[in-house]
Amino acid sequence: MNVIKFDVGDILQMKKEHPCRSREMKVLRTGSDVRVVCLGCGRDMTVPRIKLEKNIKNVIAHDGENP
Repeated sequence: MNVIKFDVGDILQMKKEHPCRSREMKVLRTGSDVRVVCLGCGRDMTVPRIKLEKNIKNVIAHDGENP
């Protein structure tokens, strides 16, 4: 299994679309559960890390807000 590295502030491009048709999520918190927000509609959700990692297509960017 491939481990995908991402951190708070990273933008994740997902394999599947959110119901609002956006594929991009911003990471708000990491841990065994990851808190992300949809960049299309603003929906805030907490997803188990394993489920999220299976659905990540690409880590796009780090916004630079956090050190």
